[in-house]
Amino acid sequence: MNKPMQLSSTKASSSIYDLLRRDLVGGRFKAGEKLAINTLKEQYQVGLSPLREALNKLAAYGLLIQENQRGFRVPKLSREELDDIARLRTELEGMALERAITHGDAVWEADLLAAAHRLKRADITLDKGEEWERLHTQFHRTLVAPCGSVWLLRFIEQLHDQFDRYRRLGPKMPTIRQELDEQHHQLVELALQRDASAARALMDDHIHKSYEVALARYQQHA
Repeated sequence: MNKPMQLSSTKASSSIYDLLRRDLVGGRFKAGEKLAINTLKEQYQVGLSPLREALNKLAAYGLLIQENQRGFRVPKLSREELDDIARLRTELEGMALERAITHGDAVWEADLLAAAHRLKRADITLDKGEEWERLHTQFHRTLVAPCGSVWLLRFIEQLHDQFDRYRRLGPKMPTIRQELDEQHHQLVELALQRDASAARALMDDHIHKSYEVALARYQQHA
């Protein structure tokens, strides 16, 4: 039998939190599924204490539901929730982008160009797997990073994770994906031009197109 990961409790908890968060967002577990603690211990090779700590954090974050005396369950999906998430993403991410364009400096411009370049290379060389998802998330984080509000960035990241539970339900849609990829580059151009109004309008459209993808995938699984 394999031994649990030999890390300090804090490091083990952080590591299993990251792995579970990735797998919950990526759809490894079904919506509404109850998670068996012993099964998770075996699958992730982690001890009980750091596992429970990670599960509690994920419940507080909203990616799990903690049931009294009954463990943890993956949240169900609903059209109403998806609509709410998309609406809030539009409002908060648009606000953050406008602020970022106002406050971003030369270092931000360089970071944004680098993040866009890595994502563009991934668009060409990868099949939209986990590495592409990581670079995609990094790009969107970089885009709004200098908005000046830690809480706004936290809310946006949480909304992204919840949104991606829907977006990643089904197979890729190449035509829409190509259009969304092109919008990433247009967002960079508008940000560097400091055209906050046009950038926000494009971000609104970008989120709406992503919402259409997520909605189509949800409806296929509903």
